[in-house]
Amino acid sequence: MEESNSRQFIDPQVLSRITRLDLRARLIVEGFITGLHRSPYHGFAVEFATHREYVPGDETKHIDWKVWSKTDRFYVKEYEEETNLKCTILLDCSRSMRYGSDTGMTKFNYAATLAASLAHLLHRQQDAVGLVTFDTAIQQNLPPSSHPSHLQVMLHALEHTSVDNHTDVSQVFGRLAEQVRKRGLIVLISDLLVDLPTLLEALRRVGHRRHEVVVFQVLHEDEITFPFEDNTMFQGLESPVQVLTEPRALRKAYLEELANFVRSVRNICASRDMDYVQLSTADPLDVGLRRYLVFRQRSVRAALKRGR
Repeated sequence: MEESNSRQFIDPQVLSRITRLDLRARLIVEGFITGLHRSPYHGFAVEFATHREYVPGDETKHIDWKVWSKTDRFYVKEYEEETNLKCTILLDCSRSMRYGSDTGMTKFNYAATLAASLAHLLHRQQDAVGLVTFDTAIQQNLPPSSHPSHLQVMLHALEHTSVDNHTDVSQVFGRLAEQVRKRGLIVLISDLLVDLPTLLEALRRVGHRRHEVVVFQVLHEDEITFPFEDNTMFQGLESPVQVLTEPRALRKAYLEELANFVRSVRNICASRDMDYVQLSTADPLDVGLRRYLVFRQRSVRAALKRGR
């Protein structure tokens, strides 16, 4: 696939016109991998930890001589049980995620497409991946699996997820902490529009079992830039509140409040040793995959240093 042809499908506006989620995910992952051929991550993208550099004491029988012939450096093969991981994707399907329907790509559509793309990439690596969708309660819980048919099960579940209820992550995350027992990678995809003490407690529970955690905060571009000019009626998506106001009078205070909120979320994640990524619905869809790749590179290298 030519890079120019594949990369166009990273554009959220183009993707919003593609209704099939499995097709979206495949196009994003193929475009993402094609783009990596010209990036510093080339050779480390699809099989994050299949090789590591030889160190004295390693058994020579594990040296990959084909890699040596191409690079003139010694690399040791890592086996599946050493490299494969179990990943659980937690996807927010609360009512606030519906925002953006008038412009094509809602927060939920963007988040679900990111979830599908991550699942596709992980499945391609033969990693086990699972899905949990939640609002006030857990709506769907598909345990991690690397079975060939599991990806289609996940994509079908995502396509049939409804977005309607409020969110109480304090209750939901408490239950998740009990269900995701085996240590692995947890990917949270949400707008995180909850009060900070609740979020802190929720992340504390998720991280209690020493999972690796990546938090993707998906916000609509309107929420990030507040582009409104004329008198506008703002309506709560998770409450019946309506406010008619002049947006230009609110923009500065709103953007300052948002910046403070995001800074607090970032600090909460840092305090729990979790990776935090803010995404806009206007961002190319491979941004989340690239940030995930950076996380996995750092995580694998740290594990190798610890002598895993």
